[in-house]
Amino acid sequence: MSASRTQILVPVDFGEQSQIALKQSFNLAKLTNAELTLVNVIDDDTISSVKDLMEKGYNIESQLRADMFNKLRDLASEIEKDTGLRVNISVRTGKIYEEIAELASEIDASMIIMGTQGPVGLKKRFLGSNASRVVRGAACPVITIKGKQHRPGCKHILLPLDLTKETKEKVNKAIEFARLFNSEIHIVTIVKSDDEFIMNKLTRQMEQVKAFIVDEGFPCTSEFIDGDEVAEEVIKAASSREADLIMIMTQQEVGWVDLFLAPSAMEIINLSEIPVLSIRPMSRKNTSEFVIS
Repeated sequence: MSASRTQILVPVDFGEQSQIALKQSFNLAKLTNAELTLVNVIDDDTISSVKDLMEKGYNIESQLRADMFNKLRDLASEIEKDTGLRVNISVRTGKIYEEIAELASEIDASMIIMGTQGPVGLKKRFLGSNASRVVRGAACPVITIKGKQHRPGCKHILLPLDLTKETKEKVNKAIEFARLFNSEIHIVTIVKSDDEFIMNKLTRQMEQVKAFIVDEGFPCTSEFIDGDEVAEEVIKAASSREADLIMIMTQQEVGWVDLFLAPSAMEIINLSEIPVLSIRPMSRKNTSEFVIS
C-alpha cells in the first residue's frame, strides 16, 4: 500500500449496494489522484456460527479469510484493469463498524464510501445499521449511498445550514467538491422558529455563506424552508433540486437554535436515496456563528 497517496476506503460485501458504492468511488478517486482500499470484515456473528467446528480443530476462520482475500484480490485486479486506479485490499475480523473505522484511521483515509440499506431493525447486516455506526465512529468524512440510480459526477450539492460554527467545515467541503465537479451549490435552512433575533442571524449567515461561495466562482442558490421535520424537509429539498449529494454534520452542539442535530442526520442517512456526505465536526469551544476567515 502506498504511504504517499491519498486513500479512499470502500467496504465491500459483494452485495448490490456495496457494488453501487464501489462504482461511485472510481470517479472521485481519479479526480483526487487517490488509491482505493477495499475492505471486507468477517463479523463476529459469522465467527460465532462456526465456533463448534473451530473448537473441534477446524481452522474455519483462516479459511474464511483466505477465501475472502482471494475474492477481493480478483475484484481489485479487475478494477485496476478497467479503471487504471491502484487498488489495495484488506480482510479483517471483528465488529464491522469498529474495524472499518479503525482501518480508516490506520491508513489515514481521506474518505469512506459505503453502501447502506437504511435501517434494518435488530438484525445486524454488513450494511444498514453498520453504515450509521461507521458515520458516528469514523474521523474522516463518510459518503453513504442508499439509492440504486445515480448520475455520473456531482452537478448539484445540497448544503443545509444552521447557526453552529461547524457549518464552516461543511461549506469548505462543499466548495472542495464543487471545484472537483464544477457543481452548483444549493443552500437551505430549515426554520423551526419565528424569533426575529434568530431569523436575523440566520439571514445574515445565509447571505455571507452565499457570497463566499459565489466569490469562489460557483453558482449558488439559497432558501429558507418552514418545517418541523428537518430530515424530511432536507430530503425533499434535495430531490426538488436534483441534488447529487447532501452534505451534513453528524454531531453538533446546540447553538442559537436547535435546527440540525445528530438524530436528524441519522434519519437523512437512513432515508435518503441521494448520496449523503457526513462530516464529523472538529472540537471547538465556540459554536455560535459561521465566520469566514
